[in-house]
Amino acid sequence: MGLKHHVCFAAVIGAIALVSCSTQSNVADPVLVENQKNPLQFVSLNEEKVVVGQTVYVPIYSHIYHYNSKDQVMNLSATLSIHNTDFANPIIVTSVRYYDTAGQLIRQDVERPVALNPMASTSFFVAADDTRGGVGANFIVEWVAEEAVSDPVIEAVMISTSGGQGISFISSGKVIQQRGNPNR
Repeated sequence: MGLKHHVCFAAVIGAIALVSCSTQSNVADPVLVENQKNPLQFVSLNEEKVVVGQTVYVPIYSHIYHYNSKDQVMNLSATLSIHNTDFANPIIVTSVRYYDTAGQLIRQDVERPVALNPMASTSFFVAADDTRGGVGANFIVEWVAEEAVSDPVIEAVMISTSGGQGISFISSGKVIQQRGNPNR
């Protein structure tokens, strides 16, 4: 190999190294992750037909403390997932709101009712560099149905793979308000 090839090879390796070290920030953009084969559809909600529903609190951790100090934090990305567990009937997601540690609304991801078909799921994403939520952040998810349905599973997965180590854990939703009787 000649000197020209060594310089060209070194330049390519340097460019790859620079690109792999760059980061992108999506702090301001809420991200709805949809299954492209079954996207969410906006629906009209007739309150008179609603027979069941819930308001669900889901803890989210945008970062956690580690080692022996609050100065050592690990940023986490979070994916909120809503799973319709009913085999026959859709549920209607009426609201998905993200709050910070102080209880201040950060963003509202669902502004109009959307149908989640039987056995379908959808997700909402908080980027690791979006630390506005803090250690005590949370999502509030509201859903209803026009038929008796099985309760959906609503949970969040937090993950970080920075610094050569990985951490992940799940946070389950807790029903804080019940509407009707969801059990058949």
